[in-house]
Amino acid sequence: MEEQQSLWVFMAQQSGKLWSQTVAHIGLTCISLFIAIAIGLPLGIWIARRQKAAWLVLGIAGVLQTIPSIALLGFMIPLLGIGALPAITALFLYALLPIIRNTYTGITGVDPAVTESARAMGMTDWQLLRSIELPLAMPVILAGVRTATVINVGVATLAAYIAAGGLGEFIFGGIALNNTQMILAGAIPAALLAVLLDFLLSLIQKTGLRRMRKVSVVLPVLLLALSSFYLIPYTKGNFLAGFTPEFMGREDGYLGLTSKYGLDIPTVVISDAVMYKAAFERKLDVISGYSTDGRLKAFDLITLDDDKHIFPPYYAAPVVRAEVLGRFPELQPVLEMLTGHINDSIMTELNYRVDYLKQAPERVAHDFLLSKHLYQKPRGGRKGTIRLGSKIFAEQYILINMYKELIEGNTDLKVDTKTGLGGTKICFDALTNGEIDMYPEYTGTGLLAVLKPGRRQLQNLGGDREKVYNFVKNEFLKQYRLQWLRPIGFNNAYALMMRRGQAQSLNIHSITDLKNYATNGSHRH
Repeated sequence: MEEQQSLWVFMAQQSGKLWSQTVAHIGLTCISLFIAIAIGLPLGIWIARRQKAAWLVLGIAGVLQTIPSIALLGFMIPLLGIGALPAITALFLYALLPIIRNTYTGITGVDPAVTESARAMGMTDWQLLRSIELPLAMPVILAGVRTATVINVGVATLAAYIAAGGLGEFIFGGIALNNTQMILAGAIPAALLAVLLDFLLSLIQKTGLRRMRKVSVVLPVLLLALSSFYLIPYTKGNFLAGFTPEFMGREDGYLGLTSKYGLDIPTVVISDAVMYKAAFERKLDVISGYSTDGRLKAFDLITLDDDKHIFPPYYAAPVVRAEVLGRFPELQPVLEMLTGHINDSIMTELNYRVDYLKQAPERVAHDFLLSKHLYQKPRGGRKGTIRLGSKIFAEQYILINMYKELIEGNTDLKVDTKTGLGGTKICFDALTNGEIDMYPEYTGTGLLAVLKPGRRQLQNLGGDREKVYNFVKNEFLKQYRLQWLRPIGFNNAYALMMRRGQAQSLNIHSITDLKNYATNGSHRH
């Protein structure tokens, strides 16, 4: 009951944002659905008349349906950029197949005796379609529209990935922040929205044959009206910031920027996978990034000085289940072999090789271990298996592959890797549930996303590297039976970033400079 109550409290506190995201989600779904009907319905009618073309059109629509939604959005970004256009395009493509297929099935399923009688009465093809075929096929067509609607409500949550808004902002933020309430605050309205729209369309579908003509007019008008709900969050002409869902919900992120700096600039939510390139291509002016990210170098971005110190230290270290260390004590010294070998600039260079030069993380990890004379040939791993997990970005892939080679070369253990586990919540839950045995974590993330201490405790820690590490280490062991090993040596802290040329031309070197520039009036550069 406490969990349920805290969810309602959270939703009440975030009601304004939740409402705006729900409205945007409805609009996004209906815009794409309207376009899909406008194109899919005539296409379905056309292939019903030309059977030879049916397999080709349905085949192409079917292939589009099989492309993973996150991949489809990824394909759209180089072509259409970020924001509303790629999101609507992707959703439109997903909605096409059920609409085309059901239109084709509905019309070809009309009894030939009926159409032949109509032709015998002198009806033209257009009259036959409008008065006989479409009204009879309408229940089947509407079934396709219902399917497309439910698909689009679900896929539209991914629009937040590319700064197009919607309920995905809460879902992605909750996953990254280990915040169940935030995930549910996005997931529950999305699920209810899918059920509600499906129910309303089912009522229309059950309408009698006589009213089907009215339905064919009312439905597009209704979709068009709901489409107007979507206010495109990406507006050109303003100085624009793009922050990840996780950054938006953190005290050492957007909340700290507003409370400590008083920063107030137009902001969109975007995935860290695409925000660096968006900044480079001048679609965004400021982004939230990571200080050791290789894309800093790749896209010539600079970090702004955190002169009021809202970002705590983010020193990377292996986090291991205490039970595993007890069973395989030889594991700890091996996992600590990287300590002292990787500083900020080295990690940035390694990330650059993966992020920008597109080298395989396995190769980058192997080359590094060779250069430091840390590599040993695998022993065979007969004693047992260690399961290593990682989050879904290059740095973690590199580290995991280093740990894999170190363990297999220096112990009689075999390694099973589970890479790309998403955000902090997924990795941490997998570790506490015994589904993985170790993953690399960051002290600042352990402090703020997992332990979530009160404001007084944070003030006592004061952003001190050793204090933060010791607090996190002690609390993880006490609360979760998880052991933090020695830090590797680099600090992958949050940072605000801008294009080097733009920051220099505007004389912005720190977050305070950025705040002053935003306050005194900004113009797109």
